[in-house]
Amino acid sequence: MTGATRRVGPVRRLFPRPGVSERHVQVQAPLADAWRVVAALPAPGAERWYADAAPLAFRGRLDDAARTVLGPPPPAPVASPGPTAGEGLLRPGDEAGFWTVLEADPAAYRLRLHARVHAPGTVRLSVWLTALSGVPGACRVHVRIGFRPRGLVGAGYLVADLPAREVVVEGVARRLAADVAAGVA
Repeated sequence: MTGATRRVGPVRRLFPRPGVSERHVQVQAPLADAWRVVAALPAPGAERWYADAAPLAFRGRLDDAARTVLGPPPPAPVASPGPTAGEGLLRPGDEAGFWTVLEADPAAYRLRLHARVHAPGTVRLSVWLTALSGVPGACRVHVRIGFRPRGLVGAGYLVADLPAREVVVEGVARRLAADVAAGVA
């Protein structure tokens, strides 16, 4: 199937919970093909959904500015080695944009990333794929951004950041679904 014939369904919004914003979208692409797009290593000079989706690019520029005042962000947790994702695909410990890969599980079609940014808490991005029963050659792409606050400042940030986090997760879900549908790897 060519990229021009693959369809993307509407982005479905799940009701946000404290600290969690989530979307999912149906894409006319087999799981294995979608996984190769989700977990692909960035080619030199190539745009990638986890670094170049407009909301994430904006967040990256904000954090670049914060670095000049605050110094480097706290280090990412050490990723435990898991199943190998495959040749040319992200692996635990890899850096991708301002993210560190915590998990890249090809058997579960799941990617978990930790943001190396200045925030009063922990920011994580999870993407996973599920097959659609009764719809051959299609899958659902799930995107979740979570924020675990630290201290009183983090609790205030959790509430204040919710609208921005909702915009970010929407933009990331749309960009990722478009990339999967186009077969961009």
